[in-house]
Amino acid sequence: MESDTEMKLLIMGGTRFLGRQFVEAALRGGHEVTLFHRGQTGADLFPKAEHILGDRNGPMDTLRGRRWDAVVDTSAYFPDSLKASAKLLAGSVERYVFVSSISVYPEAPTIGMTEDSPLAQLTAEQLEQVYERRRQGATGAAALGEAYGGLKALCEAEVEAALPGRALIVRPGLIVGPHDSTDRFTYWVRRVARGGEVLAPADPQRGQQFIDARDLAEWMLRMTLEKRAGIYQATGPKNPLPMGAFLEACREASGSDAHFTWVKEDFLLEQKVGPWVEMPLWMPDGPGERGFMAMDCSRALGAGLSYRPVLDIVRDTLDWDRTRGDSPMAAGLKMEREQQLLAAWHAR
Repeated sequence: MESDTEMKLLIMGGTRFLGRQFVEAALRGGHEVTLFHRGQTGADLFPKAEHILGDRNGPMDTLRGRRWDAVVDTSAYFPDSLKASAKLLAGSVERYVFVSSISVYPEAPTIGMTEDSPLAQLTAEQLEQVYERRRQGATGAAALGEAYGGLKALCEAEVEAALPGRALIVRPGLIVGPHDSTDRFTYWVRRVARGGEVLAPADPQRGQQFIDARDLAEWMLRMTLEKRAGIYQATGPKNPLPMGAFLEACREASGSDAHFTWVKEDFLLEQKVGPWVEMPLWMPDGPGERGFMAMDCSRALGAGLSYRPVLDIVRDTLDWDRTRGDSPMAAGLKMEREQQLLAAWHAR
């Protein structure tokens, strides 16, 4: 996306997935980009950008005395860390763009929830437990545990407190596409491309929502250019995509001979199939689970959010995944496990 207005942008992170896609979009647009990261992942990316090495969970003194038009924060999970960066940069940036999550809502969101719906809350004891896990060296999901959504909600509050009226808070759902290390979407792309009988979960009409990281990044860049503020849910499509249609897109993209065996939900539960990670895009049916895949994104759509065709996302993800060879996947059924489940299903 080219722009007549060049911005100076600070990216907290910027070398993985969404941050990486945002940096690529910003550089294409001719913007001046500074990345603040630890140098542990993708340090050789973006030689035309400025790289400042540092840890957002530690001192950030190397950012003092500098000015940028906006900071884009894709890597904050802990409210104390977010408070520190927001307080430090409040006088150095015009706008703080924070990537939150639709997980900020309680465990059982209703269908059609909006940005004004109530948020999850953590007790002081729960928050202290999170910080204790972090002090003991836990990282990623092990550090966050089930507090992830509540932590993101607290982070949002810290951004708004430090930069009232100058914060753009984006709440994505499942982010997909090339360079996604979670493999929750890529599992299906690779599995269907392999062909043969594919175990598919529950109901082919069950709706799904997700957004390509490139669509999200390009929209966030436009919103930053337009100096937007406020909270926006950013997932899609507007009308959830049936799981069956998604798998058909995977088959069309690869041209495989895959055929789908739709197994009942009670069977998956009996067999102790793990929702979401072992069986990506599936969660046991219930009002809360359906709510997470049926968010109201009309505010973001009204602000110009758009989506590339699902078939294009699948094709691009497949092309990227093929560069990884037969590397193990972070999500999805192992081949032997899938065959055992299919055999048990047919025997039943």
